[in-house]
Amino acid sequence: MTGVQPPVRRYAIRCLLVAALCLAGVIPASAADDQTQVLVLYAHRRDAKLAVLGDGQFPALLESRLGRAIDYYSEYLDVARIPEDNYQSAVVAFLREKYQDQRFDLIVAMHPVAMTFVTNNRQHLFPESPVVFFSDSPGSPRPANSTGVVSPRDLAGSIDFGLALQPDRRNLFVICGGDPRDQEFERLAREQLRRFEPRLSVVYLTGLSAAQLKARLASLPPLSMVLYLVVNRDGAGRVRHPLEFLDDIAPASNAPIYSWVDSAMGRGIVGGNLKSQEKQVEAVAEMSARVLRGEDADAIPTWSPDLSVLRADWPQLQRWGISMSRLPAGTIVANRDYSLWERYRGFILAAIAVLLAQTALIGALLAQRIKRRAVEQQLRGSEAELRTSYSRIKALGARLIHAQDTERARIARELHDDVSQQLALLSIDLDTMRRTDEPLRERALARAAAIGTSVHDLSHRLYPASLRLLGLIPALKRLQRELAVARPAITMSFDNVPESLPPDLTLCVFRIIQESLQNAIKYSRAQMVSVHLAGGDESLVVCITDDGVGFDVDEAIGKGLGLLSMRERLEPLGGTIVVHSAPGKGTRLDVSLPVYLARAQAV
Repeated sequence: MTGVQPPVRRYAIRCLLVAALCLAGVIPASAADDQTQVLVLYAHRRDAKLAVLGDGQFPALLESRLGRAIDYYSEYLDVARIPEDNYQSAVVAFLREKYQDQRFDLIVAMHPVAMTFVTNNRQHLFPESPVVFFSDSPGSPRPANSTGVVSPRDLAGSIDFGLALQPDRRNLFVICGGDPRDQEFERLAREQLRRFEPRLSVVYLTGLSAAQLKARLASLPPLSMVLYLVVNRDGAGRVRHPLEFLDDIAPASNAPIYSWVDSAMGRGIVGGNLKSQEKQVEAVAEMSARVLRGEDADAIPTWSPDLSVLRADWPQLQRWGISMSRLPAGTIVANRDYSLWERYRGFILAAIAVLLAQTALIGALLAQRIKRRAVEQQLRGSEAELRTSYSRIKALGARLIHAQDTERARIARELHDDVSQQLALLSIDLDTMRRTDEPLRERALARAAAIGTSVHDLSHRLYPASLRLLGLIPALKRLQRELAVARPAITMSFDNVPESLPPDLTLCVFRIIQESLQNAIKYSRAQMVSVHLAGGDESLVVCITDDGVGFDVDEAIGKGLGLLSMRERLEPLGGTIVVHSAPGKGTRLDVSLPVYLARAQAV
């Protein structure tokens, strides 16, 4: 769609300005003669989409294809004033003055009007420069030393697109202006849209003013659709910019509007099978590069690529309630307002996956934690039961040892008080026997004395009366004297031993020393055994050493009853025993008993 340029007097002013610049030397007479020179003529305003695309992309497209830099120039024709002879004369004079010493390697006519202008004025402007043109009329004559891109307008494709979106449409209204160029669009539309009859009732709204057209669009019958062609001049005779005119009338329509060129997108149309002006620029750049690479323009056949692209405008789809599912395959949706899900679907899915993974992991950890707590609770329960059992066993062991000692004391008393007395009476009776011969009486008296001695010794070993009557140290010395008849030699030493000790502790120390000395006599084959007893306010320490054969402590643990009985005696009183021994290196027992604990238990 084309627009309107300033009046001819502005071009005259431009001519004078350029001439002044040339005379002042600002524009050199011949700029970069060794560099490729390209001039592009547009039949659009500078802010038109095709002009913006061309100025922005065309030089870069050429340079990428040629592999070298180019000097790019562009000029803009006022389409509305082209039919005026004085306008064309002024433009020709302006261009000749501006580029009088410039030789262009290529002239590009980016619009059919620009192509006509170059063809009509070529002998006065750039007669030797090859031309690449764009045309939408396949039958147009081709100038000498030229080639180009020929792409006919496709108006019916947008109606096919509209019927795909809204197959229930029954009325088609075609908008066109009153300018002669607008009427050419109408003629083409009548040819191409004839095939839709009688499915659609086609009505042409040609040459109406903006007010008349708005009123008509606001009262269209149901199931209607609108095709906007072009309005360069409305029914009131006003020259209009086609896209600005579309902006003005589109909001008044009660039916969806379609068009044929992509510059109408975002102006109130739903979309259509639109000519892509970006593709147009690329196609013209491709043909231009071939000429600039040295090919003869006349030898290059014209090229007719498909420049159409299916496009739809998201806000208009929403306005008319058209489902996205009806869009033909390959349709490009512009200005789409994506939902949060559509914009960040990948991130959301990834976040959900991570969240689910974390949830599963947390669940697994919680389950493991619950199981661990259950096991810990079970272990604590088992530990408590074990402690209770251990305490019961420990208490039972202490009671057993106490009962054992009590029973020993009772048996010792029985032996001393009963059996010993009866043996004494037996001896008296034997002595008073008168009828028995002397030898028999002597033997009986000797046997009775021996039995009395054995019973006395047994009574003392079961529970020494001296321990209860005299104390720990005298009892140990008496034990030393009793065992002195056998090997090994026994020595005892005492250091700071309290005179008063709890009975349980006294008996425990005595029994441990007694058991150790008996084991040394029976098994160690030692020559010397020493016992050292040291006391203090807090503890009582016993060290028993011998120089015997020794033994493997690890193997002996759990097998010998002597060590087990010592440990069982010490545990209720909080005592400890450590055995140091090795084969051939003798044995040392270190025993420690807390005096304060024993006193507390005695209380």
